[in-house]
Amino acid sequence: MTGDQRRKIIILMINMFIAIGSFGIIIPILPAYLQSINQGGTAAGLFIAIFAGAQFLFSPIAGKWTDQYGRRKMIIYGLSGLTLSMFIFYASDSLLVLYTSRVVGGIGCALLIPAIFAYVADITTFDQRAKGNSLVSAAMSLGIVVGPGIGGFLADFGLKFPILISALVSLVAVIFSIILLKESDINQAGRAAAMAEDEPMARKIARSVKMPYFVPLIITLVMSFGLIAYESVIGLYLDNQFDSTAKDIAIMVTATGVVSVIVQLFVVDKIVNRFGEVPVLNVFIGVAAAGFFLSLFATNYSFFFVISLIIFLSTSILRPVLNTLISKMAGNEQGFAMGMNNAYMSIGNVAGPTLAGLLYDVKITYPFILGLVLLVITLFITLTWQKRSLKAKALAR
Repeated sequence: MTGDQRRKIIILMINMFIAIGSFGIIIPILPAYLQSINQGGTAAGLFIAIFAGAQFLFSPIAGKWTDQYGRRKMIIYGLSGLTLSMFIFYASDSLLVLYTSRVVGGIGCALLIPAIFAYVADITTFDQRAKGNSLVSAAMSLGIVVGPGIGGFLADFGLKFPILISALVSLVAVIFSIILLKESDINQAGRAAAMAEDEPMARKIARSVKMPYFVPLIITLVMSFGLIAYESVIGLYLDNQFDSTAKDIAIMVTATGVVSVIVQLFVVDKIVNRFGEVPVLNVFIGVAAAGFFLSLFATNYSFFFVISLIIFLSTSILRPVLNTLISKMAGNEQGFAMGMNNAYMSIGNVAGPTLAGLLYDVKITYPFILGLVLLVITLFITLTWQKRSLKAKALAR
């Protein structure tokens, strides 16, 4: 990469780190906070599902705006939405208000994520795409590392104190973006596509079915469903099964985040260049499924800790690989493709935690069984797609 490319990528990484870190701060305190307002697994699931639902509903138009009005504006607006949501969350213990804050945050995330990945696509070549996406994904993971680590210790000053800090840190990200982030050069073909007549979301989803990256979108949906089901109840599970404190949860999330950062910075690009996106997907979906299977037999905090490292290591590879695969197949419609990627991921993020929360209140191991089943389905889809792709290439020769 050139010096200018590296500078822009670093700005995006810092931006993403601050935004995700501000949200990660509340992760360790969520089980205790929900208990303090007499809520359990269902509420924990809905906290994530409502956020993802708003993200899903807004993703198609957010992708269009990203192409039409520019990446910079959408990044700033997205960060502003995330900031506002945290201030709303801090202001009240009313469940309705808390859910409202999740709606605002979901809209902000819908604006932010496709804009950042579309920005990466603008400033990188085809061959540099995997590296650029991995670096931004690493910044996300680093935010998850630092945020919960800080949140676990800030909880000593009060359960809602980390939420206030997260809102202030997110506000810093908004100011940082306004001052330092410049607009990328949007491909004119992409702008022309974005200027086309608005489509209802259902029609956009229907149009995505005809895209060459439809199968990776389906993989994103199913994988997200299983993984977010696990992530949505992990804090409650640790608290219930092993009497884990906010600091215990923070240590686990921080450790898994460190693994994610290392893998995304130093491993993803190399293994993708050597083996290709689809084989890497197959292997690490299988590894994640194995982790879910082993989680059913965890008898103590340490064993569960190791299993979580395996699952999050797989996740840290799967997400940037899927983003890269979709981006490479999207051509000039980067904003639309990233918006659809966000939308399909959000469908999984709505259904996964909602069902996981309900299942958790029935039996605490059921969400992990759900995740295992969904990842096995995902692996079957990827293997079938790979087989058909290889057959099509052979017939084309």
